[in-house]
Amino acid sequence: MLARVQRTLTLGALLLASLWYGFWWQGGRPGWAVVGVVFVLTSHSLVLGLEFVFMGRINRGDPAPPSSVMQRWAAWWGEACSAPLVFCWRQPFFSQQWPDFLPATRPLGQTSVRGIVLVHGFFCNRGLWNGWMPRLRALGVPHVAVNLEPIFGSIDDYLPIIDEAVRRVEQATGMPPLIVAHSMGGLAVRRWWAGLADDHLVHHIVTLGTPHRGTWLGRWALSANTVQMRLGSRWQAQLEEQEGQTRRAKFTCFYSHCDNIVFPASTATLPGADNRHLAGVAHVQMVDRPQPFEEALRLLSSP
Repeated sequence: MLARVQRTLTLGALLLASLWYGFWWQGGRPGWAVVGVVFVLTSHSLVLGLEFVFMGRINRGDPAPPSSVMQRWAAWWGEACSAPLVFCWRQPFFSQQWPDFLPATRPLGQTSVRGIVLVHGFFCNRGLWNGWMPRLRALGVPHVAVNLEPIFGSIDDYLPIIDEAVRRVEQATGMPPLIVAHSMGGLAVRRWWAGLADDHLVHHIVTLGTPHRGTWLGRWALSANTVQMRLGSRWQAQLEEQEGQTRRAKFTCFYSHCDNIVFPASTATLPGADNRHLAGVAHVQMVDRPQPFEEALRLLSSP
């Protein structure tokens, strides 16, 4: 469903830019024609800029390392380039380009390989991981990438989807999988695991920019899942009571002082987890940074 929504939005923006260009060009105003097209195609960067302004202010005094002005400018530019790639290309048009990879047999002499479950965040789909899946396939790593739906439902609605993916990978490999989750996906994974008594269902969990303790932007939340991501929400408090603290050693949390969606920056960390700071990296950018992928490969081979 999300792919259809984002295709509609993308094609609608292109149509609007074309109509604007044609109207003003035919009217003998080529300057206005070009300005309008540029505005339509880059207006998302203005929204991102506002997010970075809020982020810079809210992060003051946060325990996370402070970001410099140059780091924020670079992160804004990187996110302005990354967002169209993800939301206007990968997810709407190529979310099924790389199917799940669960080979039925292994090459002669090859031992069992641990698998990965990939979980996206809010207003995303499995196409978010198009930079990961071909690389994992080339390395022979079994993996499943989920689609969390309904898009604007409660995070609790996603538990059966995650459970099915985890069990598919475990059945294919004979070992508990590594789970890698971006943004809201990390909360969905925590909620899924909190409802289960078995500590050995997962090998390890890596989160990227997950609002473990909410985000300041959640104050403007409207949907059920974004309300759950408000700072200090009742849903988060109930989750912490249910899951306890003993499993935190199985978490690696990547966070950034330039995350334009999850801030204050330290809200993307968990006490007792292995918290890794990515300097100068924005929210969507985290997925394609080398550090999380390299750490995932390292964890796959760890006992």
